[in-house]
Amino acid sequence: MAYHVKFKEDEMEITGLESSPVAEALAGLRANEARYFWNKYKFEYVTYPAQEKSEVVALMSQILKEERELTFSAKLLEVAIYEDEQIFWPEFYYEDGMVLNLLYEKKPAAEGKKPKRAVGIKLSVGMEIPAELESKFKFARQRSKLAGEIRGSFFTVKKEWL
Repeated sequence: MAYHVKFKEDEMEITGLESSPVAEALAGLRANEARYFWNKYKFEYVTYPAQEKSEVVALMSQILKEERELTFSAKLLEVAIYEDEQIFWPEFYYEDGMVLNLLYEKKPAAEGKKPKRAVGIKLSVGMEIPAELESKFKFARQRSKLAGEIRGSFFTVKKEWL
């Protein structure tokens, strides 16, 4: 069932994330993402159970595997998708507290430039760096009112996927 994410501090819920050992921190990270999308795109952030978005999950799995030989053992809980005529931007919420996203510009923002295409990785407060990522990525730290400290990294997507 779809969940409309609330991003005010007193309204945050762990709906859909209950099985996570860091459910509250993951809910804060999800609320942080919802606030970003509202402020930037005026987009109401909705998450869906992963099994309802199997095509997008399969695409992301293929990208991770072919671009960086990554597969994750953590259970995928939810998927949110922002898409307009310029950008395809799905986000994936894992039970261990990790969030992956795919920023995929369909066309370059300016003439003569390459389109932005990258996989972003964010880790919730209280979770360990997954073994699949350890020593492969350096994580920067960012403070968030809703999510506490977010550790993040990314890698560029090289192939044409859409």
